[in-house]
Amino acid sequence: MSEIPEYTNTDRGGSWQMPAIAILALIALGGLFFGWSNSAKMDAAKQSVTDQVKAVQTATQQDLTAMKDRLTTDEKTNTDLQGDLKVVTDRLKITQSQLKKARTEAAQLNTETTQKLSALDTSVHTELATKATTDDVKTVDTKVTTVSTNLDKTNNDLSMARSELGTLIAKNHDEIDVLRRMGERDYIEFTIAGKNQPQKVGNVTVELKGVNEKRNRANLVVVLEDKKLEEKNRNINSPMILYPTGQRAPQAEELVINKIGKNSISGYLSVPKSGAQPATSASKSGN
Repeated sequence: MSEIPEYTNTDRGGSWQMPAIAILALIALGGLFFGWSNSAKMDAAKQSVTDQVKAVQTATQQDLTAMKDRLTTDEKTNTDLQGDLKVVTDRLKITQSQLKKARTEAAQLNTETTQKLSALDTSVHTELATKATTDDVKTVDTKVTTVSTNLDKTNNDLSMARSELGTLIAKNHDEIDVLRRMGERDYIEFTIAGKNQPQKVGNVTVELKGVNEKRNRANLVVVLEDKKLEEKNRNINSPMILYPTGQRAPQAEELVINKIGKNSISGYLSVPKSGAQPATSASKSGN
């Protein structure tokens, strides 16, 4: 009888144990690799978070430092402004005090002035009512007018120059009017515009030959009766003394140029109050 080989449990188990161990080994290796990979990623993530935290901390610290600096500056500025405000406030108080004092003094002065004027007005009216008569008032008015006239004449004498005849020299139309009101002589005003154009002025003929505006001088020819007189570089406000026939000072005439323009002159002829002059002449100029 042939024998059938017998397989024991031991032989049967050995055939599947090796593959199982290999699979478990692979699984273990895979787990180790997976764990290592995750650990590396975790480390990288942790490092990244750490770096970000440090960057945030650094930025925050810088912002805090800048903010502290700004606060320090603002506090200093605020302190300075408070000091300036105090100075301004103190000065304003002084100014307001001075202004109040000035207003008080002005009001007091105004009151005192009003009272004095009122008292003076009452006193004047009382004196006029009790002492003055109509004749007294007229006498006073006459004296005041005389004094005013004399004062005006004195002022004019002080402000006007005099010629060699002792007469006043008028420098403009207003001063000529003043001399007219004084009534001592007659005055004939004239204006000559253009050269070589003879013009009759009173009993003389005046002809302009040229002007020097810069130096206020003029060249002219003056004819009195039958005598021709040529004047060169005649200064402004410098009278020409003219003697009609048979006349001497103070019956002489005066020709005065008181304004020089472009090819033009203005002035006046001063003649004695009588106004009558002989027909034939002799004349001369005064410089």
